[in-house]
Amino acid sequence: MQAIYSYAGATQTRRTPALPVRVGGFGGVQGLVDYLSAHHITHVIDATHPFAAQMSANAIAACARLNLPLLSMERPAWQARPGDQWQHVPDMAAAAKILSPMLKRVFLAIGRKQLAAFVGLADEHQFVLRVIDQEGGALPLPASSYELIVARGPFQLADELALLGKYRIDCIVSKNAGGADTYAKIEAARQLGIAVIMVDRPVLEPRTQCQSPQQAMEWLDRQRC
Repeated sequence: MQAIYSYAGATQTRRTPALPVRVGGFGGVQGLVDYLSAHHITHVIDATHPFAAQMSANAIAACARLNLPLLSMERPAWQARPGDQWQHVPDMAAAAKILSPMLKRVFLAIGRKQLAAFVGLADEHQFVLRVIDQEGGALPLPASSYELIVARGPFQLADELALLGKYRIDCIVSKNAGGADTYAKIEAARQLGIAVIMVDRPVLEPRTQCQSPQQAMEWLDRQRC
């Protein structure tokens, strides 16, 4: 079995597998159709981030055009537990809209791409941002409105407790990414009684799904039967 691993190229630091790798976008649905056809791809596994909605939608459309089997490998979403103080919102604009002026110090655990939604709040809030890469272009927020942390998970509970205490965080804005690597901030918020504005995952068309690489390999084996 031959495979190609594709990265979007959004981050400079990557965990590279022992497979041939390509980096970069495809140019929309038609570009992905052309790539899949040119490389004689027979099966597609969409293992993108749960919030990479456009790429997942393109994969759905491209595979439908070519009649290719498609599997979405997606880790389970986090579920609220007793003691959590979550407020669910559908997107970043909604998160910014409900962010109370009373919650002055906010940990935006959302990466770089959607920070623009919070620009209008820069005068009344102080943000802590955590990003994977130092490089990545200028941030849309005024420099005086945030403190920047460059780090990549997995993050440990003790470290997240220390971070939230050090910056006197009143509220966390988080995508419901699921998985263990970044869950510690949610557990720390629970222990400290900190509010969490939880951005729910985008809704996509129904498709075959699994939750682990092992399940993905089992799916491939069944496809060959």
